[in-house]
Amino acid sequence: MPDGSATTHLFRPKLATILGEGYGIDKLRKDAVAALTVAIVALPLSMAIAVASGVSPARGLYAAIIGGFVVSALGGSRFQIGGPAGAFIVLVAATVSRFGVDGLLLTVLLSGMMLMLLGWLRLGSLIRHIPHAVTVGFSCGIAVIILASQLKDLAGLTLTAPEPGPLIPKLAALAQVSSTTNVAALGLGLASVAVIFGLRRLRPAWPGMLIAVLAASALAAALHLPVQTIGSRFGDLPHGLMAPQLPPITFSWLLHVLPGALSFTLLGGIESLLSAKVADSMSARKHRSNMELVAQGAANVASAMFGGISVTGTIARTATNVRAGAQTPVAGMLHAAALLLFLVVAAPLASFVPLSALAGVLVVVAWSMAEKAEIVQLLRNWRTAAVLVTTLAVTVAKDLTFGIVAGCALAGALALLRRPVPEEGA
Repeated sequence: MPDGSATTHLFRPKLATILGEGYGIDKLRKDAVAALTVAIVALPLSMAIAVASGVSPARGLYAAIIGGFVVSALGGSRFQIGGPAGAFIVLVAATVSRFGVDGLLLTVLLSGMMLMLLGWLRLGSLIRHIPHAVTVGFSCGIAVIILASQLKDLAGLTLTAPEPGPLIPKLAALAQVSSTTNVAALGLGLASVAVIFGLRRLRPAWPGMLIAVLAASALAAALHLPVQTIGSRFGDLPHGLMAPQLPPITFSWLLHVLPGALSFTLLGGIESLLSAKVADSMSARKHRSNMELVAQGAANVASAMFGGISVTGTIARTATNVRAGAQTPVAGMLHAAALLLFLVVAAPLASFVPLSALAGVLVVVAWSMAEKAEIVQLLRNWRTAAVLVTTLAVTVAKDLTFGIVAGCALAGALALLRRPVPEEGA
């Protein structure tokens, strides 16, 4: 069977290619099993990422349902799973804080249009040439920021003022209110972390994140623990999707959100193509990078219209999809349908979920994002170490865009210094 290398340049969704080849009941059965497995992973993650981003958990589910369906239906990968990603927490939270939810939706919409343009201009292959040390550095930087952002809910801390965004002021503010630690919340959060890591080691096929969240919710409800839950902070989840509509659009608004949209576009392009490459390495297939960018852009436009947050290819869920035996993009579409079924049928159950348990889920996500083995390998060479540390430091101190630019600039400068100078007369 060909691996798809000969058709990577095509602007044609993988789904269309696969349906043209023939799609039978055996593939549908395998796709359905994979879809259910991924949905079980995506359910707690989508809500946790939304809460950490400063919006209601429903907006994370909207992104996973609408964005996830569009990514699979239009994408250039057989196995890519789209949805909200931990890497976007910092950008989404900063945008909501500055422009509100309407500003966020406009930013996501504009970013989606930019991603589609990048795909149509065939720039997908350029994004894949970002140095490996840069991608590892910014992933580690984002992991640090995510971990710091979860300390408040993990420990049930009470702040008298808004939580600062920058890392150092944030840690200082949290340290000042450490005496308000909610022991019950901290216990549930740490227990959730322990359950997830324990099941990963002892029962790796089990949905550790969902089990941890369900156990924490049941314990909190049964013992009437004094902890914040999704219901106490956000109220009940809606029983379905919002009606699609465009966010308010004015020329002034567009100018204000443009810098943020550029950051969303850069991160979305990198994250989605990295995720597609992971799927390629696991399946011996080749994705269509430009078609993938077009699909990611369309997914963000659709997500914004339905009130969802930003969408990208998600490495952990995509890898889960491959390992669960997915055959085609139908698995990703069915995973979105399963999440919609939960929203329609079982939404009230989400109100019992403790926020500290969701924080525990994201602590595990942050730990997994930091590629420890890759970091050790890159630190053995002073050039890659310099690029890695610079990207990490600037990402944490400033933001993701500056981190990537700084890392790429340093990598380029070091590459030029290594190039031998041609001799005169040669």
